[in-house]
Amino acid sequence: MPDSGFTTSAASIRSASADMAPILLDTTVLIDVLRGRPGAVRRLRGLQEAGDVPHACAINVEEIVRGLREQEEPAARALFEGLRIVSIGVAEGWRAGSWRRSYAARGRTLAQADCLVAAAALSIGGRLATGNPKDFPMSELAVEHWPVGQ
Repeated sequence: MPDSGFTTSAASIRSASADMAPILLDTTVLIDVLRGRPGAVRRLRGLQEAGDVPHACAINVEEIVRGLREQEEPAARALFEGLRIVSIGVAEGWRAGSWRRSYAARGRTLAQADCLVAAAALSIGGRLATGNPKDFPMSELAVEHWPVGQ
């Protein structure tokens, strides 16, 4: 795995105050950060400089771990240690299921993982950074497009 140049410590990310703007980073964004893609690393640093607080959830962790090579594990662990992890509970599961049912009734299938990630983002303020904005059509959600591979 290339060096992302991402040297911000876990402590500096976690020390941000509670009134900062939270944003959940989708798996596409996390992959780009781990691969050292300059655009993703620059945007993440920009969030931190603006006082925004980057988050992930267990779905993101699972998706990253599923695709890791053994030598990539330390970098992935370091990245997740530097993020706040959003809990997913009954409320998020209910919201995700409601979205899936509602969109299915209109002929659109949404992935379970995407709906859970969106529900986690909504639980912290409704802001999500992703490389796949089309996967998150929920009107309640503020989606930031971070193009994949940049």
